Amino acid sequence: MATGFSPGENRNSLASRGLAISRSWNPSLLALVLLLSAPSIWAESPVVERVGATSFIQIEADSFNKLTPKQKALAYWLNQSAIAVNPIIYDQLSRFGLRQKRLLEAVVSNKPKVDPAIYARVVDFTKLFWANRGNHEATTARKFLPQFSANELKQALDQAGRKDLIPETDSLAPSLFDPAFEPLLAPGPAPNEKRGKAGYRAGTSDGKVALDLDAEYLSKAIRFLEKARAYAEPAQAKVLSDLIRYYQTGQRQDWIQFEADWAQDDEPVDFASGFIGRDRDLRAPMETLQSFVCIADRDGSEVAAKVAANAQYFENHAPWDTRYKRRDVKAPIVKTVETTAETGDFAVNTMSFSLPKEDGVRSRYGSKSFLFFDEAPASTGVVDFAGIYDFSASRRDADRDKKYRSEQERLMAILHEVVGHGSGKTNPALANEPAFYLKEYFPVLEEARADLMALWTVFDPKLKELGLVSSDEVGKAMYDIAALQMTVQLRLFPQGDTLADNRARARQLTARYLMEETGAIGIEERNNVPAVYVKDYAKMRKGIGMLLAELMRIKAEGDYAAIKALTDKYGLHIDPKLRDQMVDHFRKLRSPATYFAGINPDLIAQFDSAGAVVKVDIDYPRDIVKQQLSYSAMYPER
Repeated sequence: MATGFSPGENRNSLASRGLAISRSWNPSLLALVLLLSAPSIWAESPVVERVGATSFIQIEADSFNKLTPKQKALAYWLNQSAIAVNPIIYDQLSRFGLRQKRLLEAVVSNKPKVDPAIYARVVDFTKLFWANRGNHEATTARKFLPQFSANELKQALDQAGRKDLIPETDSLAPSLFDPAFEPLLAPGPAPNEKRGKAGYRAGTSDGKVALDLDAEYLSKAIRFLEKARAYAEPAQAKVLSDLIRYYQTGQRQDWIQFEADWAQDDEPVDFASGFIGRDRDLRAPMETLQSFVCIADRDGSEVAAKVAANAQYFENHAPWDTRYKRRDVKAPIVKTVETTAETGDFAVNTMSFSLPKEDGVRSRYGSKSFLFFDEAPASTGVVDFAGIYDFSASRRDADRDKKYRSEQERLMAILHEVVGHGSGKTNPALANEPAFYLKEYFPVLEEARADLMALWTVFDPKLKELGLVSSDEVGKAMYDIAALQMTVQLRLFPQGDTLADNRARARQLTARYLMEETGAIGIEERNNVPAVYVKDYAKMRKGIGMLLAELMRIKAEGDYAAIKALTDKYGLHIDPKLRDQMVDHFRKLRSPATYFAGINPDLIAQFDSAGAVVKVDIDYPRDIVKQQLSYSAMYPER
C-alpha cells in the first residue's frame, strides 16, 4: 500500500471548490466531509458559536424571499405550529426533561441578576441541553454533566428571583448531577419506566376523544394549523385538516389518512410533522416528535427528479429475489429544500428525509423525499488540516475522494432516499409492517439497506445515460467514504464498547461485513493511525449485492433473528483499540465539532386589525439563547 505523502498537503478553500452541504443524521459523515476540506473564507461564517464539541449553525432560507405573500403567511403559521410542539421531545426523552428545562431557563433568562461566573457555566450547559433536547448526547446517548454544582444552581435561582424553584433543584439533582444516574439512553428497552400504551393526543372539543399526553402542546399546534389552513391551496388544506384530526385523536387510521394525502401533495411551502423520528421515546411505545417547515428549491431538484422518474428501472435491477421487487413503483416526489423551522427531534445534521414510512402507504400513494443541501455544517470550514490524507491508502485515492467529494455526497443522499428507502416489497403474508417484527433492529436494517442500495446503484450504467454521474471515479469515491466511516465515526464514541446510535450501527454493519466476508476492504496501521481502504471495488460491489439481498429478505419476511444476528456480529460492538487510536488522533489535531445544532430563521409577521397576516419578514437571529427563550415564552408559566 503506497503512502509517500505528507498528511499536511492539499489545503484548499471549501468555498472556492463549491462544497455541497451535508445534512444527514450522520455526524461522522459530516466530520468526514470536514476532514476532506480545509478552511473556507466567508464574509460571515454560518457558525455562530461553539460550546465544547458542538457548533451552532445559523440556518438560512434565501428562497423564502421568492414566495408570494400568501405563501409567506402559510409558512409563518406552519412555523408557529412547529415551535408549539417542540417541548414534546424533552418529555419523550426523559421524565425529567421539561422540569430540567424550566429550571435552567429560569436562570438563563435573568442574566443581569446572576453571578457572571455561575451564569456563564449555566448558559453553556443550557445551550448543550437545547442542542441535544436534554442532558444526554444525541449521537452517543451518554449523559453529560454541568460544570456547576447543585448549590451554585440554587444560588443562581435565588439571584434570579426564583426561590420557588429551589426545592426543585433537590428533586432533580440526581438526574442533573449524578453521573451514575441513568448514564445512558440507548435504543431498545429504556431505563425510564414507560407509561404503557399511552398516546399523544389533544382530544376533541365534543369530548368524544379524551386528551392524553402533552395535550397542551398539541392543542396549541392545532390552533396554528387551523390558521395555516386559511392560506393553503385546497389539497394542502386537506392535508392540514388530516393532521389536525390526528393530533386530536392519536389514532393510527387518522395518521394513515394524513400520510396518504400528504404524500401526493406538492407545494412550494411544505412541511413534515408527527411522531416520525427515531425510536427512543422513553415513556410510550412511540417514535419521537419531529417537525420541519421547508421551501422547495425547484432548480436544485432536477437530479433527484431524474432518479425518481427511473425508480422502476432501479427496482428491476436491484440484487434481491424477484419475489421482493415492486412492479408498480410510483415515482416519488423529490425536492431539494431550505428550512425555516426544525424542531423536536429533527436536527440540522439531517441531509435527507423520506416519508411515509409505512410500505403500504408508499406503494399505494407514493412518497416524498426532501434533500437538505443548503444549510451545511460542512460549509463552515472549521477544520485546519487535510485529514483525508491521514486515513487514505494513497495520495491518488485521497485526491480522487477530494475531487469527487461534492458529487458523490449529493448522489449518495439522493440514491439513499429515492431508490433506497423507496424500494422493495414485503411478503403479503405479513399482517403488519416490517418494523413490527424487526422491533429495535428495524432502524438499523432500513438505514443499512438504503445506504447499500445507493452503493449498488452508483455503478449502474443508467446513471451515466441520464447524465447524473461524470465518471466511475465517483462510485469509487463513494465506496472509499463508506469504508472510511467505519473508523472515523469511532471518535464520536469515546467511551464504552458498543455503538448506541442506529445510523452508526448501520454504517459499521455494512463496512465490517464487507471487510470480513469478502475481503474487499482492508485496514492497515500507519503512523499509529488506522488507514482503511478498498482493495477491490468489483469485489466490494458483489459483497454489497449479497448483503443487500439478505437485508431485503429479512425485511420482507420480518426475520427478527437474522437481523439481530447480523447487527450483533458486525454493527454493535466497538474495537476498543481502534476507537482509542481514533480518539487520540483527533485529540492531537484541530478536530472539527462532532455535533451541529441549528438556529432557525425567525419569521416575523405583521397583522391587520382583523388578525390577518399582511406581511412576513425573515430574520437570522444568530443567537440560540434569544431564540430558545422566545420559543419557551409561547408557554408562559402559570
